[in-house]
Amino acid sequence: MERLLLLVDDEENITSALTRLLRRDGYTIYRANSGQEGLALLTQHKFGVIISDQRMPGMTGTEFLSQVKELYPDTVRVVLSGYTELNSITDAINRGAVYKFLTKPWEDDLLRAHIQEAFQLYEMKMENVRLGQELKQANIQLECINHELEHRVEDRSQVLKISQEMFDVMPVAAVGLDRDGLIVIANRMAHQIFSKNGAASSLLGEASGSVLPADLLTWSSSGFHPRDEDAQFFTVTGHSIRCWCRSLGEFSKSIGTLIVMDANLHPNHVAKDRVKKS
Repeated sequence: MERLLLLVDDEENITSALTRLLRRDGYTIYRANSGQEGLALLTQHKFGVIISDQRMPGMTGTEFLSQVKELYPDTVRVVLSGYTELNSITDAINRGAVYKFLTKPWEDDLLRAHIQEAFQLYEMKMENVRLGQELKQANIQLECINHELEHRVEDRSQVLKISQEMFDVMPVAAVGLDRDGLIVIANRMAHQIFSKNGAASSLLGEASGSVLPADLLTWSSSGFHPRDEDAQFFTVTGHSIRCWCRSLGEFSKSIGTLIVMDANLHPNHVAKDRVKKS
């Protein structure tokens, strides 16, 4: 980062001496003979540190730096004066218009150290501003991402609701088992088939062995059954019901088994199917 330094003093020999002293530290130095000239230069360049004399015609150093504070609050402002007008300078320091007060004549190394410290302070301010802007932008992006996720979750929830409704209105019973044989999903028809005393009971979380016939479970664990002719009849809740079985995982990462039971077959259909099998 280029370090721009503004020197404001009505005595040109002072600004010349300061320029010779501070140029060795790599600063880009501008000079002004009054507060008005200093304000004009500030409209053209982004100065990090400003050194101003206190007693100048038309506008004192503290008056000049007070205006600078209002217009360019990030600048680091220093008074360098041979006059110890403590009241006005102390007031300016208390109001934050002046960062530091240095006296003339100055000690070269000490002055250089103070200006180095002032630029470090300015650069820290600028870094904080940059980080603040980055944080603000990151928060805006995060908010946009959160809104997008909310919309996606809402859309996904709507899709799940539609899928669940389609699953429930199927005219066949469907029961899903996980790898441990627990019932993890069941549609409305399945709950009706396995209702107790006419009252539907929840199948979710039940062990499949306590609900489904053993021969059906043995058959369902024998592998894939993708075709209609693979359907078989089993006695379920006292009725002969045509069943299909499908092992999950062929088209997804699902692990488990889906059993579909057609509890609405007409008796004649059942008889015909049995004749075919014999």
